[in-house]
Amino acid sequence: MNLSITTEAREDPFVMHVGGDLDVYTAPQLKEALDNMGLAGKTIVLDLSAVHFIDSTALGVLVATLQQSRAHEGELCLVIDDPHLLKIFRITGFDSLFSIFPQVADAVEGC
Repeated sequence: MNLSITTEAREDPFVMHVGGDLDVYTAPQLKEALDNMGLAGKTIVLDLSAVHFIDSTALGVLVATLQQSRAHEGELCLVIDDPHLLKIFRITGFDSLFSIFPQVADAVEGC
């Protein structure tokens, strides 16, 4: 149930690093962190390279954040390098919904 969330001191794009497991217990922490940042209308790079597990509750938080961001002319890009997590995004079809990059530098450049 450990989750770490850190941010970089940059504005565009805004970069948030997440580590640990994203599940029914920790997804509300991620949602709260994203909501508290006031990121509507901004480009967000969410670094999930240190996430080891993600469940449907956390996927729901990501989709809701993406929808909210796009509704305000923003964007949400993900950094995922774990083959297991990438497979989850492929199976659910979310790989076509999100822009997914292998490294933060790629996402900052391409998002």
